[in-house]
Amino acid sequence: MSQALLTVIGEDRPGIVAAVTQALFTADCSIGDASMMRLGGYFTIMQIIDYPRDLGSVEMALDPAIKRLNLRVHLDPVSSVAPTADMPNTRVTVYGADHPGIVAGVTGALAAIGFNVIDLESESSGSPERPLYVMVIQGYAPEGTESVRKVVAPLREKEGVEIGVHPIESAVF
Repeated sequence: MSQALLTVIGEDRPGIVAAVTQALFTADCSIGDASMMRLGGYFTIMQIIDYPRDLGSVEMALDPAIKRLNLRVHLDPVSSVAPTADMPNTRVTVYGADHPGIVAGVTGALAAIGFNVIDLESESSGSPERPLYVMVIQGYAPEGTESVRKVVAPLREKEGVEIGVHPIESAVF
């Protein structure tokens, strides 16, 4: 089996996940890590797939769904993806008036201490008069949660946002 990174983007509507996953099943593909979500008025899929033949057969299987749902698809072959050793140990929450630079400021500070972002979700809401931005980041802080608290503290005033830093307890089975 070979692996590829599949990205799919299209206007949000019912049936996208069903059509894409059915096409992958038809092409004898297996779905590994995946993220599927609505972003604004669009729906996006990112996933690692295992495919048994060539990428051309995967593209052919996806083609009817792509045309019917007006999707944009990109397939990139990748080397075998080994699971990462870094499990998330810290959650950072950001909440405040929406303005340019929040994501760059927070992630820049985190990168400076070697923080590995594993998952980042954000949402703009509120009203035009009172725009609101909410962001949740899960990641691995090599020096622990306290190092994250210290590095983001100056951003509260600079960016005018509330920033919470919480340890993530991993379950042991």
